Amino acid sequence: MKKPYNYLIIDTETANTFSDGKNLDTSSALVYDIGIGVIDRNGNYLEKHSLINSDIFFQNGIMKSAYYASKIPTYWEGIKNGSRKFSTTYGINKLIKTLAEQYKIKAIIAHNARFDVSALNSTIRYISKSKTRYFLPYGIPIWDTLKMARQVINPLKKYTKFCDTYGYKTKNNQNRLTAEVLYRFISGNNDFIESHTGMEDIDIEKEIFARCMKAHKKIDKALW
Repeated sequence: MKKPYNYLIIDTETANTFSDGKNLDTSSALVYDIGIGVIDRNGNYLEKHSLINSDIFFQNGIMKSAYYASKIPTYWEGIKNGSRKFSTTYGINKLIKTLAEQYKIKAIIAHNARFDVSALNSTIRYISKSKTRYFLPYGIPIWDTLKMARQVINPLKKYTKFCDTYGYKTKNNQNRLTAEVLYRFISGNNDFIESHTGMEDIDIEKEIFARCMKAHKKIDKALW
């Protein structure tokens, strides 16, 4: 019997972002929070971690630029109740490598994965003074649930109807495919509000992944 595959899902929250006109410049974003989960193809957790990167979190000058700086007290509550732990950039890096080996991870998954990969690379380059250039383990494919959802969920007539009904449209009148909107559709809970904290956000992103995998169709999953 073929052994089922395991996957690593991640979500990052970052600082060192700056206003660039109407947009945010995230090209040098630094990770202060990461949610990490080992899941199966159905989105069931085998292991889960919420880590606050002390290398960034305790740099007040950097944290002032965090888009969700208002959530800092939430992290302190998590530390107090044990649901979150402090680590370092290298500690997070080591844990991901360990989990990848332990669970024989088939792919690393994120929603809008380009952002998370870029931010993790920026962080380890910042901390190592560019001695280390890439954060995630070499050779493991990176899958993007945003790319997957475009192929599996977006073409559904009922998803377009859902977006039309509630006004979930871009300025170009395309269906919005944020994790929050996709989860509202999947869960049937249109009042759901995304937490924008790593640990809680992988809870919804794994459901997007599982929904796409249940389609049992050929999907271009890879980020690159």
